[in-house]
Amino acid sequence: MHELSMANSMVEAILDTAKKNNAIQITEAVLEVGELTMLNPEQLRFMMDVLREDTILKDAEIIINMIPIEIECETCGFKGVSKTDENMDHLMAVATCPECDNTHVHIIQGQECNIKTIKIEKED
Repeated sequence: MHELSMANSMVEAILDTAKKNNAIQITEAVLEVGELTMLNPEQLRFMMDVLREDTILKDAEIIINMIPIEIECETCGFKGVSKTDENMDHLMAVATCPECDNTHVHIIQGQECNIKTIKIEKED
């Protein structure tokens, strides 16, 4: 369950950024999570909820935007949203071309895990 370590890193980064900007409250955090990270957004949110108790992040709205896998196929040249092979024989999802089923693809997006924005309140 890598959601706990990722949630911990994100909460720490959000709190650190807020502290550096003299925040008294964090009102919103927007996260971008690529489908290939294999992070479950509900589990990530739950872990973040536990970790942010008793912090200035506790009442913030956490928005998790899932980023689809976008690829460019090395075989047929397809460029666009990929399908994934979540076969239990693999330890992780494998991006494949929806046109030719090739797995030799260049991943354009879908691996990211970012804190996109943070909204804070400061003292007047």
